[in-house]
Amino acid sequence: MKKLTALLAGLLVMVMVFTGETLANTKAKQSGVNIRIDISNQSMVVDVDGRTYGRWKVSTARDGYYTPRGAWRPFMLKKMHYSRKYDNSPMPHSIFFLGGYAIHATNYTKSLGRPASHGCIRLHPRNAAKLYSLVQKHGMKSTRVIITN
Repeated sequence: MKKLTALLAGLLVMVMVFTGETLANTKAKQSGVNIRIDISNQSMVVDVDGRTYGRWKVSTARDGYYTPRGAWRPFMLKKMHYSRKYDNSPMPHSIFFLGGYAIHATNYTKSLGRPASHGCIRLHPRNAAKLYSLVQKHGMKSTRVIITN
């Protein structure tokens, strides 16, 4: 009887955890801007209020560099930023989410779809401008950046 009670308690905990995650994920997808970057296929999916807005190629860190994995809210938007670390390289429509890491436009559009950056997420200039406007419109507190393998 003790084994059955322990088994049922374990199943109940699993159901509660699964249901909680499902509700949290559903809620997150329904409001604001969700930016999901998949490093394994060098792509980004942008959802706005639970509906897919765009699917775009990106470039993340090339060999010797690193793009962080995790989930963040942006903390700064800069229409034009110049990297002090990398020879004043232009970073138009920058959405900073962790330290010096940002999503931004690139002029190296032929590299999109494969790793090519120093760690930032590079986008086609047209898509970076659209994303920047979405984040401005909905606000940084309603935006989530999620980076996975």
